[in-house]
Amino acid sequence: MRVLITGGTGLIGQALCRHWQRQGHQIWVWSRTPQRVASLCSGATGVAHLQELGADARLDAVVNLAGAPIADRPWSEARRALLWQSRVDLTRTLVDWLAQQATAPRVLVSGSAVGWYGDGGEQPLDEGSAPAGQDFGARLCAAWEREAERARDSGTRVVLLRTAPVLAPSGGLLARLLPPFRLGLGGRLGSGRQWMPWVHLDDEVALIEHALQHAECSGPLNACAPGAVRNAEFTQTLARALHRPALLPAPAWALRLALGEMSVLLLGGQRLAPRRAQELGFVWRQPQLAGALEQLLQPKK
Repeated sequence: MRVLITGGTGLIGQALCRHWQRQGHQIWVWSRTPQRVASLCSGATGVAHLQELGADARLDAVVNLAGAPIADRPWSEARRALLWQSRVDLTRTLVDWLAQQATAPRVLVSGSAVGWYGDGGEQPLDEGSAPAGQDFGARLCAAWEREAERARDSGTRVVLLRTAPVLAPSGGLLARLLPPFRLGLGGRLGSGRQWMPWVHLDDEVALIEHALQHAECSGPLNACAPGAVRNAEFTQTLARALHRPALLPAPAWALRLALGEMSVLLLGGQRLAPRRAQELGFVWRQPQLAGALEQLLQPKK
């Protein structure tokens, strides 16, 4: 298989490259720093410009994961512009280039996030649900998906991967939480009642592979575990896995004061079900949080 990845040097992208390198696939990574691709992305070739691939790259699949981290800092005007450019504008450029190819790829799996739904409160949500909120993150995801959808005009199947926070041994959400929790300084966020979808990195990679291989997979696809939890349960489960207390909650008012609108990422949530993945027969390796954390935190041999 001939695959192009954007965002290949990120957490999910690197895991995909390792997975596909073992299968012997030919991988290109479109990157602002192509010189780093060889060391970060197993078996991949870095390109700085899509034109380096030629007018008929004959790609079988494209996986579009590019995007500046959304939770690294508050959403100032400059930060919003960067988040928009690195997702919406980049996807527009990618889809425009795909439309110019002599042979269109069979499938585009394009990144999105569970933030597409906004803060859903107690409302059960799946791929058939309408957005529950219109904060900046929700608007960003909606525009991101619209740009990806245009690839259908070229005959490419489009999967919109709405990814929950990814749990991994290093990087992502877990890497941010481990230092305070290991010191016994962790705790719930706000009331702790907000729903908190999540997915193990191994399942994220496996679900992308599943989406590529199943022609009936099209449109939105929630990349989250079926074992939904509230924030309080998540923090207590993580604390137990580390044999530490979780007694220091972060007040909602303090988070809103410090983060502004971005606090919706921590204080809002989605009671989300991966209905489409279940219909497609996907089998999770880590469907429950306690087991996922145990596997991630066990000492490496």
